Amino acid sequence: MRRLAPLALIVIAACSGRGGACRGEYCGTVVFAAIGQPVSLLPPTTDHILDRDIFDRVFLKLADVGPGLNTVGDAGFVPQLADRWTWRDSLTLAFHLDPRARWQDGRPVTAGDVAFTFAAYADSALDAPDRVNLARIASVTAADSATAVFRFRAAYPEMFYDAVYYLRILPAHLLERVAHAGWRSAAFGRSPVGDGPYRFVRWEAGQSLELEADSTFFLGRPHVRRLIWRFASDLSVAVTQVVAGEADAIEVLVSPANIDRARQAAHLALYPYPGSVFFFVGFNLRSQAGAGPHPILGDPVVRRALVAATDRVRMTQSVFGTAAKVPPAPIPEEWSALWFPDLAVPPYDTALAGRLLEQRGWRTGSDGVRRRDGRKLAFTLAVPSTSPPRRQYAQLLQEEWRAVGVEVTLESMDQVTLQDRLRRGTYDAAVEAWANDPTPSSSISSMWTSGGGQNYGHYANPEFDRWTRAATAARTPAAALAAWRAALGALAEDAPVLVLCAPDNVAAIDRRIANVRLRADSYWAYVADWRIAPGAEIARDRLVR
Repeated sequence: MRRLAPLALIVIAACSGRGGACRGEYCGTVVFAAIGQPVSLLPPTTDHILDRDIFDRVFLKLADVGPGLNTVGDAGFVPQLADRWTWRDSLTLAFHLDPRARWQDGRPVTAGDVAFTFAAYADSALDAPDRVNLARIASVTAADSATAVFRFRAAYPEMFYDAVYYLRILPAHLLERVAHAGWRSAAFGRSPVGDGPYRFVRWEAGQSLELEADSTFFLGRPHVRRLIWRFASDLSVAVTQVVAGEADAIEVLVSPANIDRARQAAHLALYPYPGSVFFFVGFNLRSQAGAGPHPILGDPVVRRALVAATDRVRMTQSVFGTAAKVPPAPIPEEWSALWFPDLAVPPYDTALAGRLLEQRGWRTGSDGVRRRDGRKLAFTLAVPSTSPPRRQYAQLLQEEWRAVGVEVTLESMDQVTLQDRLRRGTYDAAVEAWANDPTPSSSISSMWTSGGGQNYGHYANPEFDRWTRAATAARTPAAALAAWRAALGALAEDAPVLVLCAPDNVAAIDRRIANVRLRADSYWAYVADWRIAPGAEIARDRLVR
């Protein structure tokens, strides 16, 4: 069992208010076991899940999706910074800010902050990951200090969703003098000032990050007084922390073995909830030199051969048992409507894989590796060192592809390095996992359409783009489903991605924590409403020390 050094434990216990029982309504500490550590807490600079889990406690949106995760129209959305909104016409939406909203340094939140935030997200110099999801918003202006006006380029079903979901409103008075190109390294990302229910306290590199409840928060003081993210080197260490009582919560257990470990721990409760993640191999279709197609993976026939040579059903059973499924496209369980019955998972067929490779001139050599014009059929497969499931998938892929004459070298690295490599295009292929938004309109568009913010593989197909635009603009559910079916069919034919699985979500959380709710797209969205059971902190304090 791995533990933090005793001194670190004492520091955490001393600053977390665990020296006595919870007797009031607002008290206690929740410690999250986190895999890896965050990159930045400045929202438009990062698309890491851990970063989002933390900064969404510090920064608010104008409104947020409700528990039903509706993304069409504005029904069910929950006010945050805006206490109301009005449609001035079919293309103009005005948000009226809650006059009680304040930055944590005491300054009021203004419509100028909203306009400033949109300008930052939309600036190519910053190149925010969600910039593509805001492309249909023509402008955001401040009609007055309390009214932010959004103007859209065209009418479509998810206009309101796009206006609120991606924009964590930022303080103009603290960031306006920092050039957008320098935001990724800005000091603000290490010590943010927000407008949300929790304030930033400290970030100990490699160890932990702490937030404390803002007792003056205008929407109501959070019930849990402190939140601490304790960083673990990988999933197994994180699970051990929770099972041992050194941490209180982990959002996904992933494997059957981890689920069993948590189930056997009497102090933990398990919370199954809809999965929003899929695992996949992303192929880089562009040469790492930046000019022209990738010499191997730029060929769709080779990519289809790799798909045919992969026994995904067996792999998924090996890695996840019955806790995951193989989807017909890059879609999680959350989007069950897109699991089209006629969009079948391509069968495992090594004979077909061999024929496709032969067709493209790749002949098997005496060492079992195929060659063409003196070049080996060989490439690297990047995998994060912090993810045992992805490491296991990488090893299985290496074995299966070797059987059809493909030589794969595994490159293990931390998640931050992998994300940087993906963004710069300095990789051949990578085993990735993606946590999706509530709607495919944003996630699929961002990852696979031409110019998408997370289209790291440089996939471009006008037909796919056209069907995706049709799906996001469809006025009826039936029309949207038909367009998505065509888009995903085109994606499968080109095979820029090898979809591996869509795992179930199961969280493990200490039983002393009450009123727990989880959300598929944002695990800890409701943590401000959690409560610590009365009297529970005495026992918890003894465990931590």
